[in-house]
Amino acid sequence: MNESAVIEIGRQALQVTLMAALPMLLASLVVGIVVSLVQVATSLQDATLTFVPKILAVGGSLVLAGHWIIRLLLEFTRHIFADLPGVIG
Repeated sequence: MNESAVIEIGRQALQVTLMAALPMLLASLVVGIVVSLVQVATSLQDATLTFVPKILAVGGSLVLAGHWIIRLLLEFTRHIFADLPGVIG
């Protein structure tokens, strides 16, 4: 196993991880900004007010994007297992 193969597998793993986490992160970001704007407009400065909408948004995005995330992870796993004999020897 040479260094370039290990680096390439690591790069692909990081890319798949970021792609799998992106829907939940974006949903949390958008909801956080919207709730912050509402808090500024209404002068409500309760720190715990953002948690419930963010949790619901992350859960909803996981439900909506779950099939795509599972397919992405399965494709990556199949790719790693298919290339394993070439990487090892």
